[in-house]
Amino acid sequence: MGQIRILGVAGSLRKSSYNTLALRAAGELMPQDATLDVFELHGIPVFNQDEEMAPPEAVLDFKRRIRAADGILFATPEYNYSIAGSLKNAIDWASRPYGDSAWTGKPAAVMGASVGSLGTARAQYHLRQVLVTLDMPTLNQPEVMISNAAQRFDGDGQLVDETTRKLLGRLLLGLAVLVRAMNSAK
Repeated sequence: MGQIRILGVAGSLRKSSYNTLALRAAGELMPQDATLDVFELHGIPVFNQDEEMAPPEAVLDFKRRIRAADGILFATPEYNYSIAGSLKNAIDWASRPYGDSAWTGKPAAVMGASVGSLGTARAQYHLRQVLVTLDMPTLNQPEVMISNAAQRFDGDGQLVDETTRKLLGRLLLGLAVLVRAMNSAK
């Protein structure tokens, strides 16, 4: 296997999302044999099962990008103790119609950033439950829960907290190892 292609999915639509900034930092910290392509969920309509057999072009593009990737890196915010509706909606679209899920077997890693002190812990656990039903092998450790995000990023959106950068680097290395292991098992 040559270069590993990771698709980063930010679960927030907010322009200055700390999760999008965390994905940008991940792009800088990728192992040398890996690249990160970030997909933003803008333009993905609300899931409607009546349209799943002929989904909108934005959904088709999303599914193509998932299938082209070797692995997925989710960056989820935490809204009301769970994942954002925009992220769940996009996950649902890409899993449909039944039997045509773009997610099946895709290695994944999860991280999240929050201004709160728990750093998306509850949202990440909910997302992991969803990934089980999608049959996505998911890296268990390290858990990257970026708490108090406003103090971890500078005014230019750069991840400046060195402990968090090291932890994120370990997550990315682990995801690359998982991707290689899954590909060698095929």
